[in-house]
Amino acid sequence: MRVLGIETSCDETGVAIYDAQKGLLAHALYSQIAIHSQFGGVVPELASRDHVKYLVPLLEEALFQAGMHKSQLDAVAYTAGPGLIGALLTGACFAKALAFALNIPALAVHHLEAHLLAAQMDCAQLDFPFLVLLVSGGHTQLIEARELGDYQLLGDTLDDAVGEAFDKTAKLMGIPYPGGAQLAALADSYQPGQAAAILPFPRPMTDRPGLDFSFSGLKTHASMMWNKCEKNETARVAIAHAFQTAIVDTLLIKCKRAVLQTANLRLVVAGGVGANRTLRASLQALMAGLQGQVYFPRIEYCTDNGAMVAYTGCMHLLQGRKDEGQAIAVKARWPLA
Repeated sequence: MRVLGIETSCDETGVAIYDAQKGLLAHALYSQIAIHSQFGGVVPELASRDHVKYLVPLLEEALFQAGMHKSQLDAVAYTAGPGLIGALLTGACFAKALAFALNIPALAVHHLEAHLLAAQMDCAQLDFPFLVLLVSGGHTQLIEARELGDYQLLGDTLDDAVGEAFDKTAKLMGIPYPGGAQLAALADSYQPGQAAAILPFPRPMTDRPGLDFSFSGLKTHASMMWNKCEKNETARVAIAHAFQTAIVDTLLIKCKRAVLQTANLRLVVAGGVGANRTLRASLQALMAGLQGQVYFPRIEYCTDNGAMVAYTGCMHLLQGRKDEGQAIAVKARWPLA
């Protein structure tokens, strides 16, 4: 089975082709960062228009990479939510129309499920059940993945997601959009002893039981520290380091609790923040100390992409699932559990 995957939930247009036997055949991606950076964030209408512009060229590029014609596709999988409603509709309409023209099945895919299954593309030994730390711009969740399509939410963020907190903290310190990755790079450049007076930052909600998160207070604390100090590069680096350390420590404490609570020693890290080098190294050390194993998708599959959608769609299609009829339904909000 060869499945075309289409991802348009936000500001990345992703198209990929996954073969059930040979694996990933093609992967094409276009990012809209340059368009939205001038506005300091994603503009939904512009995102939708750009998806329209790039879907056909990316499909042609993916088919070229795979050395195949669109008539050789067996199914089309597309992100149906959660995400920006206009962007989702763009990808869904394209996918359903293509599937209808080729007389092949289409399948709506949950964006978060695609993220948490992305690690399986490179890790054939990763089987259910396992824990998932989903960390992205829109979500921070701990999930127990029991089997394909069966997910239990263990902990969620009560306010800002991790990626959102990174981006907003970067913005308040004058780092241009998207600032989260730049803030992480600044944090990694910190040398011990630099502006130590700004430490420590709190580790929110770690002094009480449970697996929920809250990061808005860390963002506020960073803002207070920035406004109290001399606004120079030294202070920016020190605050970035303190902020990132607090985030990583908080995630580690919650992950350890989840492992002990479920007795599941396999942890998957999914979502864009999963590319953070400090978080990766810290989670590897944590799981090694617990005699467990941590799994990461390749860096290019941490952020939104069509490969994870094609893979997830293929797994469900192999079990006989597909859309019924030609109706198009997308969801801006769509709980995974």
